[in-house]
Amino acid sequence: MNLQEATRLIRQCAERMDALYGNTVFDEWAVISVHEKMGRILSYLGPRRVDFQKKFAEDVEDLRAEFLSGSHGCGDFGFSRHGVGTKAESFMVLGKGIYLICNNTGQSMDQITKNPLWLQAQVPFAELGDKFRGDPLTAQD
Repeated sequence: MNLQEATRLIRQCAERMDALYGNTVFDEWAVISVHEKMGRILSYLGPRRVDFQKKFAEDVEDLRAEFLSGSHGCGDFGFSRHGVGTKAESFMVLGKGIYLICNNTGQSMDQITKNPLWLQAQVPFAELGDKFRGDPLTAQD
């Protein structure tokens, strides 16, 4: 899969999740590439493009060890229950060294999951993972 197709699928997923949830689940969706511990933003959907880039290392701190552990395959994802404010709440492996970082800048995962509609909103996210599992995003140089 290429970056343009991946970004289209991510937008569709965000729209479906928000519709099922009845509110915004994640207001930030960033595709990042991490090679040799250096991160690069390939795509960003959200309200704070410049600040996201400036605070990226700090904002993914709670998830970094997990997504860099190598224990997740394409389409696998994880959540941080403690991401508050600009701290990222979720990641998904999109390809080798390529990750989707998701965040809600106004709520933590604990707050998001208190809404019973959260269960339904997870379905498009899991389906997105299946799409990348079947067709991983390849590096864009």
